[in-house]
Amino acid sequence: MHLDHTTVRGGAELALVRLLSAQPDWHAEVLLPASDEDDVFAALPDDVPRLFSGVRQLTGGSSSSPLRMLGLGARLLAQAVATRRHRAVRRSDLVVANSTRAAAYGALAVRGTDRPFVVHVRDLIDRESLGGFGYRLMTELILPRADGIIANSRTTLDSALPFVRDGAVAVSIPSASGITALTAGAGSRGPLRVGMLARIDPWKGQRELLEAFATAFPTGDAQLEFAGGAPFAHEDFAASLRARADQLGIGDRVHLLGHVDDTAARIASWDIAVQYSTRPEPLGQNVLQYLAGGVATVVADEGGPIEWVDDGRNGLRVPPRSVAQLSRALRRLGDDAALRERLADAAVRTPGLMDDIAVAHAHARAYGEVLERAGQHALA
Repeated sequence: MHLDHTTVRGGAELALVRLLSAQPDWHAEVLLPASDEDDVFAALPDDVPRLFSGVRQLTGGSSSSPLRMLGLGARLLAQAVATRRHRAVRRSDLVVANSTRAAAYGALAVRGTDRPFVVHVRDLIDRESLGGFGYRLMTELILPRADGIIANSRTTLDSALPFVRDGAVAVSIPSASGITALTAGAGSRGPLRVGMLARIDPWKGQRELLEAFATAFPTGDAQLEFAGGAPFAHEDFAASLRARADQLGIGDRVHLLGHVDDTAARIASWDIAVQYSTRPEPLGQNVLQYLAGGVATVVADEGGPIEWVDDGRNGLRVPPRSVAQLSRALRRLGDDAALRERLADAAVRTPGLMDDIAVAHAHARAYGEVLERAGQHALA
């Protein structure tokens, strides 16, 4: 039984859809709270039941008012009760939480039972990433109860290990990122094209990339594309990006594309792809997609992305939170087509890149180990 707290198109939710669409070696069901949002899980295969129970979970929480925090807590408790009572949960062999919020009510739901509980850890375990309330939930309730931890990078896993109980299975497996084939991208056939694939969110670095692009290419026909929707109430931030592009005099060369279904084709059309989150990125699924798509890749020099990008070999690493340094990297790549081609050719040969089927097999092995340690049957 897989638990998720939202049906919005977030990175964790898209990763779960990809994982359960990749011929997994287990019978999967997904339990979701009531929701009035677009349902990303509608894309699941017909043989993966999509079940609904409980109450809608509110967005936010890391910096909410005390009254809102009280509401969040009440909804978590209500969802824990609904989850515990659901007959599909009671008949399951394994409960797997796909997000931090789902892990909170999932840990409560299985408390006092012998049902094995696995947590996908997709955020660094620190107060900056989780907020004070989320950090306490993760370190005092969730991780100590978990029988298995699947982290999206070694960086993420290392941040969680101090809070994981002895005997728990703890592994690092990249998130399912939609990788199906490793081929060098074609790049743009016209003007230089720079892109970022990420949901529109202040911490994902769209503002910093916009400023750096304007400095690197103040004139000319170079284009900047932001591929990603604006979930979790970030429509105002998207509007601010458009306004800032107009102020910088590059509004006609900056494109907010919204959610993109065919991400591989979009990435293949870029000459330069950028990850530049303003705090350490746990993984950066977009980085895996950039590398597999064979495009010259630029990442912030911290967090999970540096496990994948070897500076100067298969991409460039740039000091984080420095618009000036990012601008220089963009200008360097913009001026040097041979460098872009060399980095792109090396990107698709990055060791460890896995398609979604391989990721599913790795999850099956981890789930099987959790069941074995719990004294139950392993997955076939």
